[in-house]
Amino acid sequence: MPAALFIAGQCLLIPGPLPVSDPMSLIDCSEDRHASAILDIFNDAIATSTALYDYKPRPPESMVGWFATKRAGGFPVIGVEAADGSLMGFASYGTFRAWPAFKYSVEHSVYVHRDHRGKGLGRLLLQGVIAAAEQRGVHVLVGGIDASNQASIALHEQFGFTHAGTVREAGFKFGRWLDLAFYQRILATPADPHDD
Repeated sequence: MPAALFIAGQCLLIPGPLPVSDPMSLIDCSEDRHASAILDIFNDAIATSTALYDYKPRPPESMVGWFATKRAGGFPVIGVEAADGSLMGFASYGTFRAWPAFKYSVEHSVYVHRDHRGKGLGRLLLQGVIAAAEQRGVHVLVGGIDASNQASIALHEQFGFTHAGTVREAGFKFGRWLDLAFYQRILATPADPHDD
């Protein structure tokens, strides 16, 4: 049975059964309700991983601008909530490049709370991002993934993403150079692309 996700009042159907057994639900994240939990997930990723090429924790006020950018672009912020209402993970996409001819391409990200990794939530969130992108008429989804993150690379490959190239030594964190691998999936949308 497909899962249903409502983004900006539109229903997106996520194909197949939910990959997790714990009671949870897909939600459209809001600033008021989820900014603090998203910030915690971001800051854990900054402190403990190469998922974000950042050094310092983000302050709470940074979430105001982050959500404003998502709203202005009409970009979804999809979350997974546990039965108790806690945010287990989230995914979103945003501008790939700021020039007009890139309007059909977006760059996405998927983050799962450290206590909920390995439960299939990344899979569910990536499905939600793909469904939201198709509904919006996106043509290319791009993921910038640290080349050492084999779990994320494998997840993307399961969903038809292909390696589009690697920028060697693009970042420096934890005392070492980091390679940034780009993975892309080309969607059948939009039906009628146009210049302007």
